[in-house]
Amino acid sequence: MSTPATAAPGPPASSDHRAVPAHARQLAAHLSALFNRDVEIVKRLNDAHHRLANANQQLDARTAPDALTLPSLHWQIHHAFHAYQAAAEQRRQLAVDVGEYAQQLTDALCAAGWSAREAREANVHDLAVQPARPNA
Repeated sequence: MSTPATAAPGPPASSDHRAVPAHARQLAAHLSALFNRDVEIVKRLNDAHHRLANANQQLDARTAPDALTLPSLHWQIHHAFHAYQAAAEQRRQLAVDVGEYAQQLTDALCAAGWSAREAREANVHDLAVQPARPNA
């Protein structure tokens, strides 16, 4: 499934550009929402990474850390690590959901006459907003 950054071909050239069954549009909309959720999780991963790197840099800058700053650095590292771990687990779970929905969408598009390649390369964000075909 493509994301907006990688535009992919639409439906087969021989079929109507609206030949996206309602069920496939629903699956595509769900995948689109999952991809948007992934963007938010990645932002949280990056934030936690930066907080860990900052705390580590503070430790490196101190040849002999004083007793007052050490607990603060420990707290920063502890919370940043747990934030990173939680976001990584959410992303892992999200990947499972994406895989399941992507397979269902590929199957639905293939049943509507798309080739397997066209279905796999379809842009879910575009499919999600496609108008319904007449008998879908």
